[in-house]
Amino acid sequence: MARSILHMLTPLKHMSPFDVNMAVDAGFEVVSTYTAVEPGEVVPLVQDSIFSRAPQDGTRTAIFIGGKNAEASLDMVDAATSAFVPPFANHVFADPAGSFTTGAAMVACVRKALHDRFGEGLAGKRVAIYGGTGVVAYCAAVIAAQEGAHPVLVGYNGRERVAAIAESIRTRFGVAVEAADGSDQAGRLAAARDAEVILSAAAAGVQVLSAEDLTQAGRLLVAADVNAVPPAGIAGIDVNADAVPLPSGRGVGIGALAIGNVKYGTQAGLFRRLLQADQPLVLDFRDAYRLAVELTGQAGPA
Repeated sequence: MARSILHMLTPLKHMSPFDVNMAVDAGFEVVSTYTAVEPGEVVPLVQDSIFSRAPQDGTRTAIFIGGKNAEASLDMVDAATSAFVPPFANHVFADPAGSFTTGAAMVACVRKALHDRFGEGLAGKRVAIYGGTGVVAYCAAVIAAQEGAHPVLVGYNGRERVAAIAESIRTRFGVAVEAADGSDQAGRLAAARDAEVILSAAAAGVQVLSAEDLTQAGRLLVAADVNAVPPAGIAGIDVNADAVPLPSGRGVGIGALAIGNVKYGTQAGLFRRLLQADQPLVLDFRDAYRLAVELTGQAGPA
């Protein structure tokens, strides 16, 4: 059997050591990183990888897409798959900054808490997502919308940027995502007030909702926070919390390490899936979500 090779591409100055470690620990024998990759360089790099091995060894070769921008990473996936010349093809797996698997794990944990604690699903729920310009928020919004929820991207610096992201999501995925101005406390509270689910994907060490703010979230069922750096993005959520009642007395909280455990298993599992598959795979946050749901012991998405 041909050796397993992973080519890791990123538009950034460095490839994430986290992702390299995950790939090696999953079992890839050879890992090569490519940094500062321009969009126009993706096709020739991929074609170098496919034409240098026999077609039957395409499933022993994979392309990993990193970065810190959801749309750019998805565009790189499209470029990579467009480079295939049947029967020459490789696997492609996108997880920029590990955020696709983080966002997928976050929503899977929320889905489980809604079911286990309240006997409900995501469908019809209003989901306020803070840190709305980031990759975690992007994929969480798409997943929530595809589950029938009503996601709202809350922008820390106003509505304009998150509105553009919401429109790009509608164009690419055909789902509706709202946008809200979270640049001041009034805006952040307005977004939380009508939400059954609150997700914090803001920058590390930034608190978006205080304990007092949460008392105004009168419909809250589940709040989740991926920030492991104090202070918590949502006050009162311990990093280890796994559907633990919130101090406000309303709803339950899920902390960064509880989500991180699922994220770790999801990313590792997708790398292993590449090594086990006998047909070329193309994986993004939707595949990550299906696996995260499975890892948390739930029935699969509709």
